[in-house]
Amino acid sequence: MTPERNERLTNVLVKRQPGLTVVLENVADPHNISAVMRTCDAVGIQDIYILNSKIENHKKWGAKSSSSAAKWLTVHQFTDAATCFAELRKRFDKIYTTHLSTDAVGLYELDLTQKVALVFGNEHSGCSDEIIGLADGNFIIPQVGIIKSLNISVACAVSVYEAFRQKTIAGHYESARLEPAHMAELRASWGFIEE
Repeated sequence: MTPERNERLTNVLVKRQPGLTVVLENVADPHNISAVMRTCDAVGIQDIYILNSKIENHKKWGAKSSSSAAKWLTVHQFTDAATCFAELRKRFDKIYTTHLSTDAVGLYELDLTQKVALVFGNEHSGCSDEIIGLADGNFIIPQVGIIKSLNISVACAVSVYEAFRQKTIAGHYESARLEPAHMAELRASWGFIEE
């Protein structure tokens, strides 16, 4: 690894945000998952959660969509919602689903500087009732068009870039937020050469 690449990867690690994650519930199209991975990497999300309780686990992601983002992320796969949420509760203070309901709040009303997990559901049926019941609340992305839905990768991008905006204002990208042990583990898995 060249010194320049070492420096670039170090700069990426310093900006990783352990207090923000994305959960994908039964997302069927691996290309959608890969597009989400690329967006997560872009805003500094390290860990993403994939819950496949109604569909088979994916064996690979859409390589063209991810531009190899998967190799830089930590992907947690689950087949049971309760187990997935038990893990999320250990690391995140709030879990919100994207769900159009009477109690849903607008994306811009959420405090995304907290430790937050954002859940995006299946392309056709959205988040399941089980997941909605396990979450702390629902949010919607404000829209003024006729069609009141977005592709999942677009919805995720809009949402995590709002988190990026809030976290930037709050100074979350100014210093390392990963625990030193976690950073060392990622450095090793990314192929860093220690001096």
